[in-house]
Amino acid sequence: MKKVALTALVLALGLAACESKTENAVENDTTVENAVEDDAMAADNAVDNALDAADNAVENAGEAIENAADATENAADNSM
Repeated sequence: MKKVALTALVLALGLAACESKTENAVENDTTVENAVEDDAMAADNAVDNALDAADNAVENAGEAIENAADATENAADNSM
């Protein structure tokens, strides 16, 4: 009878230990998942910012070309 009780106790302690490790693993997995989501969001924001900056640079270059063309036209008109 003592062997059965001791065996049951050891099994119960083993199961309790496994359960807490499982809970820790789930919590760690959630932490890793959140970190991955944060990194993905940061990368997405960085890409959006880079695209916005590139778009602004293209617009500014286009305006600079237009201004240069206008200045050239004005200089040609003034030289006549």
